[in-house]
Amino acid sequence: MNNLRKIAAGSLAAVLAFSMAACGSSNASSDGTGESTGKAVTVNEKSAKATSLADFGTMEDLEKAAKEEGALNVIALPHDWSNYGEVIESFKKKYPEIKVTELNPNASSKEELDAAKTNKGTDAAPDVFDVGQAIAATSTDYFAPYKVQAWDKIPDTAKDADGAYYADYTGIMSVGWNADKYGDISSLDDLLDPKFAGTVALNGKPAEAGAAFNGYLMANQLAGGDINNLQPGLDYFKKLKEAGNLTTVDVTNGTIDSGQTGVVFDWTYNQASYKKELKDKGVNWKYKTFPKAQVVSYYNQAINKDAPHPAAA
Repeated sequence: MNNLRKIAAGSLAAVLAFSMAACGSSNASSDGTGESTGKAVTVNEKSAKATSLADFGTMEDLEKAAKEEGALNVIALPHDWSNYGEVIESFKKKYPEIKVTELNPNASSKEELDAAKTNKGTDAAPDVFDVGQAIAATSTDYFAPYKVQAWDKIPDTAKDADGAYYADYTGIMSVGWNADKYGDISSLDDLLDPKFAGTVALNGKPAEAGAAFNGYLMANQLAGGDINNLQPGLDYFKKLKEAGNLTTVDVTNGTIDSGQTGVVFDWTYNQASYKKELKDKGVNWKYKTFPKAQVVSYYNQAINKDAPHPAAA
């Protein structure tokens, strides 16, 4: 796990440079220095210190504590991402006593941590995180150690040894596009064609969002790089920007529907969702993975160490 953290830290430094040089920087502040609109909250000390179900007693005891809190704040869980819409609705149905507040569904992994920092000590802080591997491995100071019921069944390579986080879902990085408008795409070099002007997008900023980070890694690998040599990916995206084809617009269903982001680097499970939605609108959305760059990365679940509702979390 220590080696993983070193690799993640080094990779983040490289893609941070990429974000500034190739994609441009944003004037929007996301450093967590804004003022919170939440109210001060008193947290149950027993729930806050729990590191496993045993500290609550039984599952019924945990459920009772969560219902007494009566709320759960989630963040970065868009309903069309990895079936989260159905998961959230199922939770609400099972626990109607617990009000679920959905904070910034399109937040990047970094913005999740910023929200925790800004709203620390208030009822507006996120209770749980859903973050990419690079952010998870380098941000354990934000997480409360907690080993879920199935902890022993989770492979050691898919969890933090101390219980800070665990992996729970993954996909393969891919490129998706409007085939009706752009035809076929056989390689990433095709995206340098002028017909893709201003429409090629990563899903977020590589230094902040797991999807964008891994999109960068896929391009880097296809360009001849590896985890120890990230320069080819940087060179590729510089060329894409110089060609006028790279856009830094945040990818949403709306930008895809409108064609503003006509080519998107994203996970296969998101591409499948885009394809299904666009098919109903008469648009042929295709996506493909590349055998020479099968980039796979887990997303990870963690509890905010300053969660206002730790039992519900």
